Amino acid sequence: MNSINRRSVLLAGLGAAGAGALAACTDSAGPAPALVSPSGSAVAAAEKKRAGTGRQHRTTLTAAPAVLDLGAGIRARTWAFDGRAPGKEVRLSAGDTLAAELTNQLPGRTATSIHWHGIALRNDMDGVPPATQTAVRPGSSFTYRFIADTPGTYFFHPHVGVQLDRGLYAPLIVEDPREPLAYDDEWVVVLDDWVDGVTGTPDEVFAELGQGMGGMDMGADSGSGMEGHDMHGTGTTSDGASPSASASSGGMSSRFMLMGAESDLLGGDAGDVKYPHHLVNGRVPAAPDVYTGKPGRRVRLRIINAGSDTAYRVALGGHRMTITHTDGFPVRHQRADALLIGMGERYDVLVTLGDGVFPLVALAEGKNANGLALVRTGSGSAPSATVRPKELSGTVMTASRLRAADDVRLKSARTDVTHQVRLTGGMMHYNWAINGTPFDMADPNAHALLVEEGLRVRLDFVNETTMWHPMHLHGHTYQLGAGGPRKDTAIVLPKKRLSVFFDADNPGQWMLHCHNAYHGEAGMMTHVAYRA
Repeated sequence: MNSINRRSVLLAGLGAAGAGALAACTDSAGPAPALVSPSGSAVAAAEKKRAGTGRQHRTTLTAAPAVLDLGAGIRARTWAFDGRAPGKEVRLSAGDTLAAELTNQLPGRTATSIHWHGIALRNDMDGVPPATQTAVRPGSSFTYRFIADTPGTYFFHPHVGVQLDRGLYAPLIVEDPREPLAYDDEWVVVLDDWVDGVTGTPDEVFAELGQGMGGMDMGADSGSGMEGHDMHGTGTTSDGASPSASASSGGMSSRFMLMGAESDLLGGDAGDVKYPHHLVNGRVPAAPDVYTGKPGRRVRLRIINAGSDTAYRVALGGHRMTITHTDGFPVRHQRADALLIGMGERYDVLVTLGDGVFPLVALAEGKNANGLALVRTGSGSAPSATVRPKELSGTVMTASRLRAADDVRLKSARTDVTHQVRLTGGMMHYNWAINGTPFDMADPNAHALLVEEGLRVRLDFVNETTMWHPMHLHGHTYQLGAGGPRKDTAIVLPKKRLSVFFDADNPGQWMLHCHNAYHGEAGMMTHVAYRA
């Protein structure tokens, strides 16, 4: 992580407007305000207010090295929960208490944790070292215990370094005991971009990205002010593939840095990393996962993007989908041919199955690659691994076009506190940050966004970079605008603004960060911290 010295140097250049908007506790602001402790009485009181069933769901999770079969003869040496990726699904009913014991059997001195992505839980169970807990050391165990009171589609993963880009993730489904949707079956679909144990490790990827693009030969005038890697004139090669950095930069060797990935949906630059594989439920397109059903049956797909650097455009060939939920919360139903899902986002959709064999394609947005699974309800041959159903070019649903369902829309209220959240940095120096200052693990509340329990909070995301960022808030869901969907992760497009609102009803110290694993690790993180 970033050193205190580096943070201090960058802080010196932080503008007065950004510092004022933060209301942060720097040395110049006088004594640091007292904050709610992650295990303090306010957190315990909030947990008591959660409606519990009294039932307890126990599970064990062992993080350990594993060799995974990705299909088509591809085997990857990685880290996983209990030898599989995705890990075994955890499913419980709203109001149940989850008691999950994590045992760390990772190599060397590798510490880890589990973050329960999207769950509004008690702060000391959020799994974010060093803020909410001490990281779980090798050979040690830690039991996470909390009430999961909100139904929805969630998942879990570590919150240490770039471990998210290994195989340490699994779905978490909280069922609604009064489920209003009518359907015949469910299919949980987990998407992932995969590098570990194939072309390198996530730590090697981060080490290369962290060098930035400053060493590239881009001509005398092109280096100044270049804050993204949308390099004019690169585009794609004649065969449609994204060129490598070495091909685009006068010979600089690059194993992992991706150049020329472009997406209109994402506002330009689509991603940083060259991934050799894109997986659906742990399988490569040449040996896909298969859902077997019957024609005419209505199926709920719970789609999770567990990737680290890739947004996916998802479509089921020969079908339209009805979007019912995003990030666990219901929306007014809308039909679409495809949907865009960024890292950390989840969408629930309903489809009525046709008769035959159909491709579920997760197109890696801007990267000329895809993940693939199959739906088989009758006879027919499987499509090719690179199939592109016409639905991918049809109506593509994005979160900005959705509206919250009436029963989950935030009540009208005056905004009590507003924080500007400037997304800054770029590929030139790989200096991703919030409000110009990268997060400092040694002083995590140095530039916290301060709130108080009971207030209505507005966050104004201002993306000053040339790349999109999926911004994730722990412990809460916010609402996009006045009536948009309730979400915990939302795409902020380059050079655009996005305002979101939430009620400060879950005291503690909560991460707010880009869910691109490499942007977050570089420093695009901060805390939303409750005053005591």
